[in-house]
Amino acid sequence: MRLSINTNYAADSARRHLGMNNFHLKNSMTRLSSGQKIVQPYEDAGGHAVAFKLNSTLGRSDKVLQNVSNAISFLEVQDGVLSGAGEIVDRMAELKSLYHDVIMNDKDRETYDKEFKDLQVQLFDMAQTKFNGISLFAQFTETKGNTEGVFDGTVQQSNRLMVNMSANGDDSVVASINKSLLLSALTIHTNTLDSAEYTTGTKVADGNSNANKNVTQEFTATFASSAISGTITLADVSVGVFAQALQNIASLRAQNGASSSQLQHGYENLAKQKTNLDQGVSRIMDVDVAAESTRLAKYNVLVQASASMLSQANGLSEVALVLMR
Repeated sequence: MRLSINTNYAADSARRHLGMNNFHLKNSMTRLSSGQKIVQPYEDAGGHAVAFKLNSTLGRSDKVLQNVSNAISFLEVQDGVLSGAGEIVDRMAELKSLYHDVIMNDKDRETYDKEFKDLQVQLFDMAQTKFNGISLFAQFTETKGNTEGVFDGTVQQSNRLMVNMSANGDDSVVASINKSLLLSALTIHTNTLDSAEYTTGTKVADGNSNANKNVTQEFTATFASSAISGTITLADVSVGVFAQALQNIASLRAQNGASSSQLQHGYENLAKQKTNLDQGVSRIMDVDVAAESTRLAKYNVLVQASASMLSQANGLSEVALVLMR
């Protein structure tokens, strides 16, 4: 048996193992306390880089989901106003029926006309409704444009807002929602029942004044006016025009519902993608508590065993002193 005082191989080996076991024990404690499998990039540089990028995508997904939710709220408020507008036009149609009651005198008809005119002003006010400062309805094809929009016209005659549906910022994954052309939908040609550009007041095809027109003449009737002076009377339009106005509002609500459905499906799809991304990040970063707890127990025992062996190894040199006495 060779004895040496300067070099104690057993103690050096025990000290080295103690350091390694203590390092692993601390790592296990850090992983369990943080809940992360990769605490430092050097533990898995590639996995850490992938998780970093995925977390960035998750952050963008949250914001896109918020944007889509806001767009849905926009449409919900818009539909509420359209529902109210439909009720007003329905009331206008009732007034038209009452206007022709044989027992009504001219004074009674003036009363119905007064309510009819007040409702036209109210419809115009409703068409100015905004959501967080953004107009729910449009008159022009652009926010600050001067090209009139036309209900049920071409795409170029509409006013749309684009909602991005991709966390990657891909402009090809978008949904369009309409600023409903309520004013145009309430502007109807009395003969063809076609919608037209909104006009303040009414236009008479033969150039006569508002006071001279009647239901036999062809003109563009507008059921919304910014002032009483620009309103039409119940005698100016037929019941068919009211029915068309109701149909137009129903079409706007259907358009609103279609956009809401598209956004809802887009939201659900994006939410599923986000959940799957979360799971992907979890597989890379989250610690397996059961496995790590077992590892912690292992290194806890090894640290204590290494410390004990180091203590005993340090005592081996004392054997050399016995021989030198």
